[in-house]
Amino acid sequence: MYFTGENVDRYLAAAEARGIEELGCSEHVYRFRQALEIWDHPYWVGNAQDDLDEYCEFVRSTPLKLGLETDYITGREDQIAALLDGRDLDYVLGSVHFVGEYSIDEDVFSVWDDHSDADRVWSWYFETLARAARSGLYDILAHPDVVKCWGHERPRPSGDLRRFYEPAIEAIVETGIAVEISTAGFENPDPEIYPAPEFARLCLEAGADFTLSSDAHAPEEIGFEYEKALAFMRELGIERICTFTKRERTLVPVG
Repeated sequence: MYFTGENVDRYLAAAEARGIEELGCSEHVYRFRQALEIWDHPYWVGNAQDDLDEYCEFVRSTPLKLGLETDYITGREDQIAALLDGRDLDYVLGSVHFVGEYSIDEDVFSVWDDHSDADRVWSWYFETLARAARSGLYDILAHPDVVKCWGHERPRPSGDLRRFYEPAIEAIVETGIAVEISTAGFENPDPEIYPAPEFARLCLEAGADFTLSSDAHAPEEIGFEYEKALAFMRELGIERICTFTKRERTLVPVG
């Protein structure tokens, strides 16, 4: 239903209307049956409806860049690498939606049901994010502090949050992986861009490169709150963002 020429035209028209020159598609890996070769978690089993190769072939027939948002699953690095190997992708987003068997940002299988201590959850999340960066599997870290997505609905740690960011910052420095600035955070109960300003500042000081995304799940969400994102980047002093072709990075001026 989603992978149709008509739907692509709707996305492209929305991007053009908002002055966005490059648009990529980055479907979640767990939507594909081949992802069950990585992990057979019940959430993935329930979502694995489509064929990954058909998706790649379809996107390659359009003007869209071909991407894949591929969850990092601890201990399944070889299986993730095997799924990515040989597929003609422009970029791979690495995301952490699960720590162990628990979901960070879904009501089902929620980590908050059994591990309500905020310090423990945040430490677990950022330690896993650091492992994702060091895995070498990804070009970009997606929504890198998504653990905050519940806002006031779930407890946040008290005090200086840099103690949680530091493992991920060290991994970003070591690997040079790009960091996604995503306006999807503005849709959370406590609206805030991904990553949080202090996290983004630490990434910039560490020499990180950035990408920009609205994480649009519908055409009308293309470029969501980009004015705020551009102001955010100007304030931090981010002057260039990454684009990717065949997994090769190019830096272009923010404009």
